[in-house]
Amino acid sequence: MPSECSEMDRFFNRPADVVTQVLNSTAAGAALAVADPASGMRILARAALDRSRVALLSGGGAGHEPSHAGFVGRGMLSAAVSGEIFASPGVAAVHAAIRHCSGSGGALLIVKNYTGDRLNFGLAAEQARREGVDVRMCIVADDIALADAPRPRGVAGTVLVHKYAGYLAELGLTLDDLTERTQAFANSLLSLGLSLSSCTLPGHAPQPRGAELGLGIHNEPGARRIDPQDAAEAVQLVLTPLLEQAVQRFGIGTRWIVMLNDLGGCSTQELAVLADEVMRRIGRERIALMVRPAALMTSLDMHGFSLTLLPALPEYVEALSTPVEPLAWPGVFEPRAPGIFAVVEDAGAAAVGARDAAVAAAIDGIARVLLEAEQTLDELDARIGDGDAGSTFAAGARAVADALRRQSLSTGEPAKLCDELGRLLAHAMGGSSGVLLSILFTATGTALAAGRGWQDALGEGIARMRHYGGAAPGDRTMLDALIPAVEALDQGFAAAARAAREGADRTATMRRAGAGRASYVPEHALVGAIDPGAEAVARAFASLAG
Repeated sequence: MPSECSEMDRFFNRPADVVTQVLNSTAAGAALAVADPASGMRILARAALDRSRVALLSGGGAGHEPSHAGFVGRGMLSAAVSGEIFASPGVAAVHAAIRHCSGSGGALLIVKNYTGDRLNFGLAAEQARREGVDVRMCIVADDIALADAPRPRGVAGTVLVHKYAGYLAELGLTLDDLTERTQAFANSLLSLGLSLSSCTLPGHAPQPRGAELGLGIHNEPGARRIDPQDAAEAVQLVLTPLLEQAVQRFGIGTRWIVMLNDLGGCSTQELAVLADEVMRRIGRERIALMVRPAALMTSLDMHGFSLTLLPALPEYVEALSTPVEPLAWPGVFEPRAPGIFAVVEDAGAAAVGARDAAVAAAIDGIARVLLEAEQTLDELDARIGDGDAGSTFAAGARAVADALRRQSLSTGEPAKLCDELGRLLAHAMGGSSGVLLSILFTATGTALAAGRGWQDALGEGIARMRHYGGAAPGDRTMLDALIPAVEALDQGFAAAARAAREGADRTATMRRAGAGRASYVPEHALVGAIDPGAEAVARAFASLAG
């Protein structure tokens, strides 16, 4: 047995309270009722029951949430009976649920093919029959992991059985017809799972295992150990045997209903990647319907997934497409190729305008200075950030230098030049610095085109930077060098360069940052370190001053 945890690593209270709290939480958000806590039975049922129709009951051990309680409601189950984690519910609880839900319509028990579930639900069914209730049982055995297993396990496909049986019950079918058709549906399901790790039981320490194919939902070892290198290989490992068996049983031209089930530990991004791989490898044209990927039948926090295939008979497509009340049912969709739209090219990328050799030389000088400063700026940034400021400015400098060599900058037309630099830096520089400088040049170009002089236009660009970036003087950013430099620009480049240098040096004395990653850095790490953005601005103006 796993050892008891000494430190909190999961959001549980007492392990003995987990199931009760899960059922209470589920009931609180829907028209559901729980069995009297004094009974000690964990039963969740619809608050309003039509006992003239077939009652649908399912259940099993807890730990598979949202199964089974999450699927109680109109259009699916009448009630769910829960045991402890991975343990079948007791006979008395199942019998009580049958008594509570059943009437003249009788009851169908949907049971996963595990010995404990079959026995406990079976005995409860016999006891209910003795009391005059017509009770039948549907056994779900959709797992294909163990080829020679005399009794395949019931796994995630059980959720689809809940949905299909619920559809038939809403149509008002008799118990005989509903049982026969539901069992035929269950017999058509094929499921297989893969996990990168085992799950952790509440109150127990993690007992990690490696990646396995064909594992059970009760933390049983898989059919074999595997070593997938990426999501594509993991999906292929599951789909290959699954499709082989599906084609053998239903033919090569069959179209499928597909369900991708999160076993508990997959992130939203992982599930989306897995779904894309599933659709790509099966072929969207061969998938008539797909259940929206979600956690449907989990194994606590197991980091894995399972796939279920079902022939896409028109009745099955209709049944699974019908809206239902339980929120845990994620709905379905018909896969299609993503629509593609043409990207409109930047309207500003027009023919290059006039050129000015002196302006080009000045810009090239700034680019060379920033390339030479790459290591220094990275080292400054490493003290307060992630150490990439130098490489970020260098990327922008290279792009500008390349554009100059290609003679693709309108160096003789200031407004057009600023617009070109804004677009170039937005694409090539990256990071917040690239966006901020792009805003600066774009807004400056707009102001120049409106007839403003360089100093006023740059002031407008700075105002736009402050508006979108949220920084102000004294916040320890490039603005602390840029603002004084522009304010001194009417006195010439030398005065602007001195103001920029003084502003950059002052950032080393600032004890807090008001913006950027430095705002998350403790005070002691900031003192004595010049802001790398301010340093880059100071070096750029020094280059202009010659």
